[in-house]
Amino acid sequence: MQHPERRLLVCVDMERYSRRGNVQQYEAQQDFHRLLREAADGVGMDRVGWATQQAGDGELAVLPREIPEARVIGRFLPELNRRLRQYNASRLPVARIRLRVAVHQGMVHLDGANGFPGQAVVMVSRLCDATPVRRALAAFPDAGVALVVSSDIYRDVVTEYPEEIRPDRFRRIEVVQPEKGFSEPAWLCVLDEDVTSWRDDASPGQQPSSLDEAVKPGEAAQPSGESGTGHGGEPPAGGIRTGNIRVNGQNAVGPGAMAIGSIGRDAILRPDVDR
Repeated sequence: MQHPERRLLVCVDMERYSRRGNVQQYEAQQDFHRLLREAADGVGMDRVGWATQQAGDGELAVLPREIPEARVIGRFLPELNRRLRQYNASRLPVARIRLRVAVHQGMVHLDGANGFPGQAVVMVSRLCDATPVRRALAAFPDAGVALVVSSDIYRDVVTEYPEEIRPDRFRRIEVVQPEKGFSEPAWLCVLDEDVTSWRDDASPGQQPSSLDEAVKPGEAAQPSGESGTGHGGEPPAGGIRTGNIRVNGQNAVGPGAMAIGSIGRDAILRPDVDR
């Protein structure tokens, strides 16, 4: 047994691969590898030196020590996302390639008999398969890459050496698999999308990283406990709605007016007498 090495691990998985027919799976595999190779070449990285463990719908890659971690996250993945968006633009949804990508680092044995032994490998695989990551990618149909990184990678790489992906584009999530006794924090980003404004209603306890209450893309924000509207989203009697601003009461605009709810796309204004 050789000594384990500390390496950067990248786990990649295709969305909805099993729903494709035989020919579609064959073509998706070909294009998957081509897009990865072209994205790496585009930022001066040679994939020949990557040690990979292949699966039909993705791969686990152990990167060479000489490849900077910041280049992988800050340049390679944005380039991959751009190429995927171009590839998908002319294809039907069933033929598109959209990826979940997880990045972690840790000790790994490179001479395993059936893969790469190591807890870091287990960790990065579970991050890639996490339900919040799947839901985030599904919530943004034009996206090419949903990226999840471990807390170590977020702290040491994303926040210290941001390139094309800023730290404020990530949000903290909890990756929980009770049947395996697994629960770890991680950081999620959907490249070129605002994941901080996305609310995962199907996962109670997932908190947005932004200060304001998160809303789904295109959804109006509402303060807790007060809807500010009547049935069908209309303002209550006596109120006025102009564009994205709801106004209620005769004195709602002017002295004594008060804004409640998130400041942003939607604000609800009421006079002090209504509170």
